[in-house]
Amino acid sequence: MLRQPLLTDSPKIIVAMSGGIDSAVAAALLKEQGFEISAIFLRLTNLPYLKDSEKKAKQIAKILKIPFRVLDLRKEFQKKIIKNFLKDIEQGITPNPCVVCNKEIKFGLLLKKLKELKIDFDFIATGHYARRSPTGLRREFSIFNDQFSNYKLLVARDKEKDQSYFLWMLSQAQIRKILFPLGNYTKQEVKKIAKKIELSNVVIRESQEICFIKGDINDFLKKHLKLKPDKILDTEGKIIGEHQGLIFYTIGQRKTIGLSHGPYYVLDKDIKKNILIVTKNEKDLYKKELIAKNVHWISGKPPKLPIKVKIKIRYRHKSAIAIITPTQRCVGVIKKEEIKVIFNKPQRAITPGQSVVFYDGQELLGGGIIKR
Repeated sequence: MLRQPLLTDSPKIIVAMSGGIDSAVAAALLKEQGFEISAIFLRLTNLPYLKDSEKKAKQIAKILKIPFRVLDLRKEFQKKIIKNFLKDIEQGITPNPCVVCNKEIKFGLLLKKLKELKIDFDFIATGHYARRSPTGLRREFSIFNDQFSNYKLLVARDKEKDQSYFLWMLSQAQIRKILFPLGNYTKQEVKKIAKKIELSNVVIRESQEICFIKGDINDFLKKHLKLKPDKILDTEGKIIGEHQGLIFYTIGQRKTIGLSHGPYYVLDKDIKKNILIVTKNEKDLYKKELIAKNVHWISGKPPKLPIKVKIKIRYRHKSAIAIITPTQRCVGVIKKEEIKVIFNKPQRAITPGQSVVFYDGQELLGGGIIKR
């Protein structure tokens, strides 16, 4: 468990409770330290399993004997996350809605709504596996940091569960208000704590990849987007089949392409011509460079480029060494929100729309959206 706090005036902490084991244990750990804890559940969709999560979150709060409230953000979630997700898919890219949700909803709109509702709090806490430095738990320390300190985001102690990849869009203003109680715990330790405090029988749900899609993603896409079947070409421009709609494919995909005499891999998508391009040679998927847009640096200031870093191009991607350099729109003119990444070794299936995230050792430096 955590050490007892050296506080005489304990901070008020609101835990974003999902109904899952991680946020439940995060709340329990903070309560054990003696902090003034309350729980909040973000109502984001009408899916049945999320309604069940709300009930579980309420149960957990009752067991922990902490106040519980619900914040209805369904309208905003539909507009900012689901609609933009579908728009990106329609434009041929593969978005990561969790990254945007963390910035816009979980740590953006939540903080805004709490202030609008005049709810007194010092921090919000979540069940994310990540760490923040400095911790800023002391009230006087957090006030000092609000004015002068620059916060860092660090990878979690449990490298298999580390979720820092999803947090690269967060601003300094958001980070100084967030606590990650599970950052120094492994998943196995969290499960043991849940069992010890008799929460394991209540919390059975683990987070899923895209929270607003229950079941097969292709069924979700069929329901919301118009299908536009067209040609499948090989790398020589030969027509070898027909796709059911580019919305169903992503770079590097091998399964469900529907071609015989394979395997085939999705190499590219020509959105204007509505053509899917595939290859039999998996080596064609490897590239040594990418361009990223909408680049954000956690510190609030871009470092002097070029800079050598470790890069992740997907959540489960093994980090790779690369050099970040500026891109140029024309001679001598640098586009500030775009960068070029040059890898030491070619990387497989660099996918437009996905997040490319930068690390310096344990520190999360920032990230961007892969453009090409």
